[in-house]
Amino acid sequence: MVTTILGRKLGMTQVWSEDDKLVPVTVIEAGPCVVTQVKTAKKDGYDAVQIGFGEIAERKVNKPMAGHFEKAGVEAKRHLAEVRLAEGGSIKAGDSITVEAFADVKSVHVTGVSKGKGFAGVMKRHNFSGGRGGHGSHSHRIPGSVGQCATPSRIFRGKKLPGHMGTDTVTVRNLDVVKIDAEQNLLIVKGAVPGAKGALLSIRTA
Repeated sequence: MVTTILGRKLGMTQVWSEDDKLVPVTVIEAGPCVVTQVKTAKKDGYDAVQIGFGEIAERKVNKPMAGHFEKAGVEAKRHLAEVRLAEGGSIKAGDSITVEAFADVKSVHVTGVSKGKGFAGVMKRHNFSGGRGGHGSHSHRIPGSVGQCATPSRIFRGKKLPGHMGTDTVTVRNLDVVKIDAEQNLLIVKGAVPGAKGALLSIRTA
């Protein structure tokens, strides 16, 4: 029914494959998530569920959200996300979604917020080659010419320039599922995923 689960990035390590190759993997604490709201086509115009993940202190939950969780009959959660439903089956508020739902999944799409890198120049941000390296050059890392002179007397929108880098929503697609540990709610995927350690991730079947 639900093909998406929320998780937390624990870090990277490496494991041996069956053919004796060292594979870099990311360990994700996937779920358990609880269904906090069910939306239907008759009432809301589309079928979806709202899922919650992560513990939060009761004193940090405001009254509207406390009432929302109380109506669903579940404990308050730190993170909420709305996900579409797959065809068939039924689900109701209070149901739990665990990593066991991905037991037969071969690959997943992982979405997260990339690490923030502050203000960056064009060489770091856009992979510019830079200017000449000789002593007579005065343009080693600057962007160079950015536009025309009198016509149009402005820089076109979308020009690659220095600026804030990182903290973008990034999706890494088709990551192979290496292992699932249902007892510890762990999902191990091949390769890297966006975000720092402890970052919130959205994992959905590919």
